[in-house]
Amino acid sequence: MHYVYLLQSQTHPAERYIGQTTDLKARLQKHNEGGSPHTSQYRPWNLQTYIAFQTKTQATAFERYLKSGSGRAFANRHLWP
Repeated sequence: MHYVYLLQSQTHPAERYIGQTTDLKARLQKHNEGGSPHTSQYRPWNLQTYIAFQTKTQATAFERYLKSGSGRAFANRHLWP
């Protein structure tokens, strides 16, 4: 399975991150260990939401959508707590 996931910083709640992986547990651990330069300054992170897809193509398309203006509006209304 391919997952699109949404993270929220524990220390800076306004900071959010959208990503994609095949291993959620390992990817969250990498974010929290500082292994990703885009998220290292706002750790630790909480996994807020994830959506599973059967193909990488589907996951990539949905991730790209969530990072667009209308996708961010959708995520703010429906996916973030």
